[in-house]
Amino acid sequence: MEVSKITKKEDKKGPKVNSPQTVMYVEVNDANFRNCSCYSLTSNGERLFDIAIIFAANINFNVSERRAYLYFNPNVDRVLSNLDTYVRPVQNQGTKVLLSILGNHEGAGFCNFETVEAARDFAGQLADAVARYGLDGIDFDDEYADYGNNGTTQPNPYSFLYLLRELRALLPPEKIISFYYYGPAASRLTYQDLVAGDFLNYSWNAIYGSYSAPNVPNMTRSQLGPAAVNVQQTGESTASNLARRTIDDGYGIFLCYALPNTDRRAYMSAITRELYGSETTLAAGCLQNWPVENDGDTKPCCCSCAQIK
Repeated sequence: MEVSKITKKEDKKGPKVNSPQTVMYVEVNDANFRNCSCYSLTSNGERLFDIAIIFAANINFNVSERRAYLYFNPNVDRVLSNLDTYVRPVQNQGTKVLLSILGNHEGAGFCNFETVEAARDFAGQLADAVARYGLDGIDFDDEYADYGNNGTTQPNPYSFLYLLRELRALLPPEKIISFYYYGPAASRLTYQDLVAGDFLNYSWNAIYGSYSAPNVPNMTRSQLGPAAVNVQQTGESTASNLARRTIDDGYGIFLCYALPNTDRRAYMSAITRELYGSETTLAAGCLQNWPVENDGDTKPCCCSCAQIK
């Protein structure tokens, strides 16, 4: 299967043309996702973040049905139940919004589907979420599955590849599938004639403060991010150096994690000076705390409503 590679929005002018994409994970248990829309490049006013990721929904396990299901905790649910408040302002500036999927200690993970049908079932739940909430794709993070809990099986060689193949078949070609290069899935990227890079758009390093390109078969440098920073913990000089290495080595992604509700414009400028030759601007009065009272378009639904089955 040939997969259309997703490219960033082509800016009409400015330093982001043919430059790396900046990706930001937002931990919505303590940060306001809309704050992604507050940052831009000083040189031309374009958005800073090309991809912003809601971190994180979960892959849970229904013991009685022996079935994996998609689960939203109350904070993820609040974001998705108030799209016009938190998600659309980010998308409207040209940023792609992905939903990250993370294990939840229940034994269900991307690497232990035992059949194609089981992988297809979960892929269908993910595709439904992308369509239902108007998202731009799915990000996979193979952590905290605790494989073996609840009588589940250990990782096998084919599960993750089946899941990627089934999800790609269900999503429109412009939708993104990305992989946080970590966990058992990182060593299970080929099986028979299946190759992860044929289904993924991007993959990035998962160790903050380090520089290491993911080893994903059939992916090019333009699709990979070797640099990763935690914007609240990784030092500013380290972040700047990692950005410079990304440019020098011709990679296409620079990964950031943990955007807070406070001003990080100086920190981001240390990165954007290297990536784009520009300072970072923070819109005045834009940052908001979390949670926000009176969100707007709908009230969050109960947790049981946030299980897509």
